[in-house]
Amino acid sequence: MRRKAALVLLAAAVFFAALSPLLRWYAFPRLAKVPSHQYQTMVLRAENATLLDYSTLRAEKVPEVTIVQTLKGNVAASEGIERTVDRDVVVWDGLSYVVGPEGEMVSKIPERYIFDAHTQEPVHADGEMVDGDPVRRRGIEFKWPFLTEKRDYEYFDAQARVTAPIHYQGTRDFRGLEVYYFEQTIPWTQVPYPKTLPVKGMTPEALTETGTTRWYTTVRKFWVEPLTGAPVYGEEIHREELRGGALLGDRDKVTAFAGHVKMREDYIRHTVDLVTSHRTLVLLMTSYLPWGFLALAVLLLALSLHLEVRSRRPSARTPDPASAPEQISA
Repeated sequence: MRRKAALVLLAAAVFFAALSPLLRWYAFPRLAKVPSHQYQTMVLRAENATLLDYSTLRAEKVPEVTIVQTLKGNVAASEGIERTVDRDVVVWDGLSYVVGPEGEMVSKIPERYIFDAHTQEPVHADGEMVDGDPVRRRGIEFKWPFLTEKRDYEYFDAQARVTAPIHYQGTRDFRGLEVYYFEQTIPWTQVPYPKTLPVKGMTPEALTETGTTRWYTTVRKFWVEPLTGAPVYGEEIHREELRGGALLGDRDKVTAFAGHVKMREDYIRHTVDLVTSHRTLVLLMTSYLPWGFLALAVLLLALSLHLEVRSRRPSARTPDPASAPEQISA
């Protein structure tokens, strides 16, 4: 009976020992994915910013500029692309909507970002664009990979349509979470005008014909939770200028926008809570369960060996009366 129990325990030990690496190295890459239907909104603000009044072409100091960023998963588009590639694909239809101090629209830039659901690597397919212009992304955007490493990454800048390194700057504590801090600087770069401008009848083609160009620079900062690869906080020190051409008259340049853009407090709290819950799920699959199964396998193996040893130990035998020597009576 003990030998049968030892064999059962040995089989269970082998099962859990095999399950431990399978969960970490086989199941995790297939189960840890960005959902294709995800929808999220982020609100950022730049207080005491400088903003161009396009009707007068004069830069003015304003109390606040608000940027609303939305990312909406396009399930139908992702399913269509998945039929042509051998991987899980996510399609995000994004919109960056900039609002002035009186609630007026300053600009809106749509984009479509197509990427691998697990690695976050770009997937090139029809429809990949920024503000209606086809692009071919290289590097990540919006989200880092699961199990982010302490190294530099390539990050795509939608304004300039270029990819540049975003540098790992160290580990920090952000509201109780251990995060990796990354920073990217985009130097002054000529960029296209938005397709939608705040003044009715004004078009990017008409502005381009004047010879006046639009330039942009930013310092981009992200605090990234490494297990999920999700930024819990972000900032940008953002500047835009119009330069030269007949539009500015005798001026060489004018500031179109300048401000320190930061996430709004309520969205910071919501993001931290959401990432904390997702972090627990990743830990279950990469640490808690694999190590727990391995420890359980060792325990089961020890019990199995213990029962096997006990089953082989000889028990004390009672002497057989028939074999005892006869006593001779006097």
